[in-house]
Order: sequence, then C-alpha cells, then structure tokens
Amino acid sequence: MTEPHAERSFRAQSKLSNRSVEPIERSSEDIVSEHLAWFRDRFPEVLTGDGKVDPERLLATLGEVIDVDKERYTFTWAGKKEAIRVLQLPSRATLLPVEADSESFDTTSNVFIEGDNLEVLKLLHRSYFGRVKMIYLDPPYNTGNDLIYFDDFSDPLDAYLKYTGQTDEEGNLLTTNPETNGRFHSTWLSMMYPRLFLARQLLRDDGVLFISCNDIEQAHLRLILNEVFGEENFVATLIWNNEGNIDNQSKVKTNHEYILMYARSVEHFERPTVIDPNIDETSKLFNDEIENTITKNGPANPVSEVVLPKGFPAAFESGVVAKRDEAWPHLLEDIKVEDSVLAAPARLESGWSSKNILQLFIDNGFQPIQDGQGRETRFALTSTGAIYRYSQRSADQGHVLTVIRNVGTTQQSSAMLAKWGLKFDWPKPVRLIEYLCQIATKDRDIVLDFFSGSGTTAHAVLAANHRDGGSRRFITVQLPEALDEPAAAKSGRSLATIADQGAERIRCAAKEIASTPVDVGVTSPSDYGFRLFKLGSSLLKPWKGLAEHDAAAYAEQMEWFADGLVVDWTPDNLMWEVAIKEGFSLSSVVSSAESATNQVWWILDEDKGQSLIICLDDVLNAATVRDLGISTDDLFVCRDTALDDELAANLALQCRLKTI
Repeated sequence: MTEPHAERSFRAQSKLSNRSVEPIERSSEDIVSEHLAWFRDRFPEVLTGDGKVDPERLLATLGEVIDVDKERYTFTWAGKKEAIRVLQLPSRATLLPVEADSESFDTTSNVFIEGDNLEVLKLLHRSYFGRVKMIYLDPPYNTGNDLIYFDDFSDPLDAYLKYTGQTDEEGNLLTTNPETNGRFHSTWLSMMYPRLFLARQLLRDDGVLFISCNDIEQAHLRLILNEVFGEENFVATLIWNNEGNIDNQSKVKTNHEYILMYARSVEHFERPTVIDPNIDETSKLFNDEIENTITKNGPANPVSEVVLPKGFPAAFESGVVAKRDEAWPHLLEDIKVEDSVLAAPARLESGWSSKNILQLFIDNGFQPIQDGQGRETRFALTSTGAIYRYSQRSADQGHVLTVIRNVGTTQQSSAMLAKWGLKFDWPKPVRLIEYLCQIATKDRDIVLDFFSGSGTTAHAVLAANHRDGGSRRFITVQLPEALDEPAAAKSGRSLATIADQGAERIRCAAKEIASTPVDVGVTSPSDYGFRLFKLGSSLLKPWKGLAEHDAAAYAEQMEWFADGLVVDWTPDNLMWEVAIKEGFSLSSVVSSAESATNQVWWILDEDKGQSLIICLDDVLNAATVRDLGISTDDLFVCRDTALDDELAANLALQCRLKTI
C-alpha cells in the first residue's frame, strides 16, 4: 500500500531535526542552583573552581573590603542557618486534584490547597513567580501551643506525609512551643523565615504583603521582614482595633492587633483608591473637587501681594467684601462682586501656597488649568475674602488610615461560622480582610493566603468582588490539622480537619453571597467556586543516590527506572503534576483534544498566554500528532516509552518536546 503524502511528508522531516528532547521538571526549582547560575552569568569572577561563591571576591567586585575586626549590625537567631537550608531544598511533592470536593472545578479560577505551606510555596514558585498582587497572612502568634508546622531539614515532605497518614511509618510532631523552651522565639522565626522568603518571590513588582501579629512577635517580625523585603519597602504598621476582644484578666487590656504592610517594591506600589470605611459619606473626600484656601503664612510663605483682575471668578453671586488688615488675607480695598465675578481689580496680601498656579489661571483667562499632578484646577474668591483652589479629584484618590476600626469582631465571625456548623476560636472578620483587598487589589488580581485557617481570606475575596464587581482570584493553603472533635457541617459533610472546615466555609459563604443582590451599577460576579488540591508524593520516581562503583545497585536502579512512574499513578493526577512543574497555574483551562487513537489534554494558562499539550498513553500515534496541528511555540509532553526514534525526532522539530 502506498503511504499517504501527509504521512511521508511528516516522516521526512525527521532527517532535518536537530533539536533535542528534554526531560520534564521533576521537582520544584532549585533555588541555590538558580542563584549560582545568576552569578555565573553576571559575575563569573566571584566563583571558585568548584562552583561556589567566594564572599571576598564578591565584596571586592562590589567595591567593598572585608574588615573582620569591625562590628556591624546583624539579625540572627539560633537555627537561622537550618531555616535557610530548609528553604533551599527543592520539593519532590505534587498537588493532586480532588474534583469531588471542589466547586465548579472546570470553570473556576480560585484554588484551595490542603497541605504544608512550605512545600506548597515551593511548588507554586515556577507557576506563580511575580504573579500575585496581594498576600494576607494570619500565622500562628506563638502563644505557646499554636506551632504545628514542622520543617524537617532531612526530608520535609516525609514529615508531612507521616503527619497526614499518607505513609505507614509513625511520625512525631512538635505541637507546642512553650516559653520554657530555650528557643521559643527562634523556633517561630525559623518557621516564618523560609515561608516569607518564598512569598516575596511570588509577589508582582506592585504587590503587597499584609501580615497580622500581636505583641509577642511583632518586633521580631519587623526585623525578619526588613531582611526579606528590604527595610525601604516597609509601607505601614496598621493597627486593627479589635472591638469586643478584650481579655479582662489582663492588668492592661489589649484591644488591638498589628497588620504589618510591606511592598515588593515600594516605588511600584500604587496609591490606594479606597476611603476608610469610618469616613462619613458627607465628608469632602467624597466630593468631585478638592477645595482648599491658598492662604498660608509662615517662614516658607512670606507675605506678598496678588492682584485679581476684573472678571476673576467668585464663589458667590454678588456683594462687597470690605477692606481689612486684621485678618488674612489683607484686603487693600473693598472688593465688589457682580454676577459671580469681580466688578473691578482687587489687591490682596498674604502668604500663599499656590501663587504661581494662581497666576497661570489668571493668564489663561480664568479657564481651568492642569496642576503638577495633572488635575484640572480653578480658583475663586469666597465671600470671606479668601481665595480658594478647586482641583478635580483624581480617579486614584484614596484615604487609608493606619488605625482600622468598626470592621467586625472575632466574636461576630465565630457566630457566623457557627450557623454553618463550623467552629473556630479566633477567626478574623471578613470585612477587615475585604477592606485590605480593596486597598491593594482590583480586577483579576490574585490574592494568596497560606495560613488560611477558617478561610476568611477566600470569603473576603468573594465579598469584595460582589461589592465592586471585580474578578479577583484567591489561592489559599491550609495544613490538615486534626480537629479536637470531628464534626458534621449543616450541609452533612464530615469535617475532620481545619482544612475541611475552611473548604466548607468557602462553600457556605459563596452560596450566601451569590444569593445577595449586588448594588446598582455593579456587575454580578460569576465565579463562586474553587479547585481543591491536596499535597502528596510525586508520581515521578526519584533517582536515588548510589555509592560509587556499585554496579549491581546501579543496574537494579536502571531497571526500576525503566518506567519513571510510580505504580498507582493516574492520568488526571499526572497531567496536573506535569502542568504544575512546567510552570502552569492551578487555574489553567484544561480541555481534551479529540483523537481516535490517543487521549490528549490541552492546558492553557490564560495569564501567561502559554499552552501545554500532554499525552500519557503507552503508545503515541503519529496520526494523533498530525491532527493536533502542533506549532513551534507549543510544549508537548509524553511518556518516553511512547515514542520511537523517528517520531521523537519529528516532534522535536515541530515543537518543544519533553518526555517523562
């Protein structure tokens, strides 16, 4: 039988291919290797023969000299080096989709992850680097019994798997951090440091971090954030007045908590456009124009004379303002107004805040001008004899105060959760986090919370979208910490962990919010769902280290590694692991491509504008590849065992090919 022309043409291309086949990524990014590659590219002279950075060479390159005798300021604690080493360990975990417990899995852009947040942050690094607009964190306050996170330098994933019962071995977990522990503060800092370091990597240049704390660790948290973010990127310390949450046993009653605010890059941080919720609606902040007198006396504003020509605008219809020298501004003659303009020129004396701009307005024939901030500006004489400046309020005008009041209490939040059959002792008020979202986000911005707790941040994102018609997206992460007593939600779902409670809270909140009418002029949001993922072991077999010259062990591992997948892998789970480790977001759009011979997935990350095509069948048919219409911009992933040499060569020519 004669081979079809298309088949012959496709196969003939193999002779032209000189592109290599790459293996897929098998772990999260290796931060150390990434940094060394950066130095190798920009400062190769600072590297030693074994590829390490020489500190003295680095300082010399930067024009500095080491002075070993000179004391300098530094911030450290017992365990800091171990915390950095834990941070640098690549993760060999994966995130497994749980569609049965998700809501609108196929269409939602929101994500809820159950797992240890350090491992999760490492897995999110490649997909979300520089993509998150806001991070809100409510971490353990280190009260002595709230540290349940475990960072095992030797194998952090294994510690998590033991804790969650995903392995048969019995694991031990540190659940308390008593003050009698000599490393009380150090333990907390070692837990926070790697997580904050990775969090910063995920923020956009204009991104913002908010982190709640109390007096126990506030001072240390400022120091650690100064080190991770840079002291210059500190924005503010917000004080949340937590009404109704007063410990009456204290000698001095504490009724506030802190929210530290840092920018990824303060020069890119945009002015908030929200107005403090306690400002009355009658305030001039809600006026279209900003109005202020330009009378301003002081050393920087010496007294000088201005002449207002005939026809200068007045803020009243008619009348006479009498000559005076006992009040500022001094009026050197009576000023007569007719038909809301000066009937004759008038001279005034005072110190002035906007004299030059006033003169521009006069020279422009009393027509509005633009000030230095691009605002339309005009001037007028008032009935008191003062000259007022009126500037059009900018669209980005905001009024954020550092003290936050009247945004709800933890008691109100606990009562709200109780009506859904949920119990949580100290949940943050939804309105508090919603207000932070309004300060820092809009449109399709991503909000991340990896100490999710009861799920307040996810709830707040949905509420903020409902309030202003936005389409913000959330990613929340929560450790499956066991509840003291498993419970049943009002929906009938069994709740065994805090993560179970958080997911249920999002379902209940979404249902309630979606049933509430939106304000006039606001477009009703369409996304009230979430995709649920759980942290688990990779489906890709790890290459084990071997002793040198152990030929038998090497041969045994080569045989074991002939198929690089674990025994119980499933196509859906493996498809997502490949997508995550290749840098595609957890909200990517997934669709199946029609093929008579193979199952194929198309994965589109809409924010990045990148697509991934995956086939995990034992054998890949050449006809499938032709039907897909793959281009050189596409990434195609399949099993190495599914390809023969000819098909591999052809695919490598057509697209970027990676194999498992």
